[in-house]
Amino acid sequence: MIQLRRLVTIGSLFVMGGAAIPTQAATLDGKQVPLNQLSAESCKDCHKAIYKQWKGSMHANSTALKDPIHGALYRKLIGDPSQPGQTDKKGNFPVCLNCHAPNAARDTSTELDAMPAYNEGVSCVSCHSFVHNKGAGFVDGKPVLGLKAYEVSDQLQGPMGFVHEQGAAADALRKALDDEGELNPHLGRDNQGRAYLPAKEVAELDLPLQGNTSLQTSNACLGCHDKMQNVHGVPLCATGDEYDKSATQESCQSCHMASVKGVADHSMGGGHSVGVLKRAVKLDLQVEPEAGQLAVKVQLHNKSAHNVPTGAPFRNMYLKLSAFDVNGKLLWQNFQKHPMKEDPQAFFVYALADKEGKPAMPPMATQVVKNTRLQPYERRALEYRITADNVKSVRAELYFNLLSPGMVKKMKALPDALKAPKRIGWSEVQL
Repeated sequence: MIQLRRLVTIGSLFVMGGAAIPTQAATLDGKQVPLNQLSAESCKDCHKAIYKQWKGSMHANSTALKDPIHGALYRKLIGDPSQPGQTDKKGNFPVCLNCHAPNAARDTSTELDAMPAYNEGVSCVSCHSFVHNKGAGFVDGKPVLGLKAYEVSDQLQGPMGFVHEQGAAADALRKALDDEGELNPHLGRDNQGRAYLPAKEVAELDLPLQGNTSLQTSNACLGCHDKMQNVHGVPLCATGDEYDKSATQESCQSCHMASVKGVADHSMGGGHSVGVLKRAVKLDLQVEPEAGQLAVKVQLHNKSAHNVPTGAPFRNMYLKLSAFDVNGKLLWQNFQKHPMKEDPQAFFVYALADKEGKPAMPPMATQVVKNTRLQPYERRALEYRITADNVKSVRAELYFNLLSPGMVKKMKALPDALKAPKRIGWSEVQL
């Protein structure tokens, strides 16, 4: 059994704001280990709903042993994610682990199955040990991303200023408080089963608090989701720059961790969530007869504070426009095989190439040759003329892909569900 335990020794003090705060560690199989080696399994008994949400999230499945797409790229560029001592082609510790396996990265381990905490991706401890985001980017040519972008504490903390006291410190705190208010199970329970901590009263106590308000802001996310470039300086993931460009007052959490009954949703859906994608872009369809033809306008509105698609450069989106007769027979479509060449305006992509302008994988790309993604809050209209006779209905469908067409062909071993387009929007007009 894994239990949190307070280490009250002078050698285990974390200094924040001038206050010395005893740090926490975990007891694992009778041994004291750092918090980053604590499995999320130890949290689920109390945080059942949150644990279930997180367990099915891409954060929980972000490592190269769990995410098939990341795993395929990791094996191609780094090596076996279950082996120790793996490096990139320059002999450096794999930078991707700072985001995809931060618990392992804290121990500079590439053996992701060495312990559960390493293979749990972005786990409870990963986020709830962040103090603040120092800023992602490059320092002296070296990437400062993911774990490296954060100041990390050895004391767990939440966004609401909870105190995580144990043992005698918890007993003393309980005596100062009544048993009404917010339940804080990190305090433990007394012999009557009481374990309550009113946050408003804690704020009035003269106690060293670890309340991390940055967990309520986008700073909690942008250490990993800010920006990334390859060795040639080509931007790959740049959600942070897109977010800054939007000048929004919304936080990442307002969309990706919407509160339900006062608790933030730890599913943290993104590009793998059809529900989130459906809310990201609004699609409107207008069809008007004009001079013996049908004038069609498809309006797309990106309601997000970043590009759509965003993140991994191989994600893309396309519009399929179709016309049918009264029996549902297809009479006209804006493309036959793929809009990439047949209808470029309907293909929303971030295309990378080598020096010769040929398509290139993100790590090897030297230039960006096309960026037709929807910009933050952008409204874009696509116009068409349909000349087919006997059209009785026109349908517009918006599809999202996790992989580029070229990657779909090359990565045949990936599950079909990851390669298949996801319909995230549609509209139909009857004539």
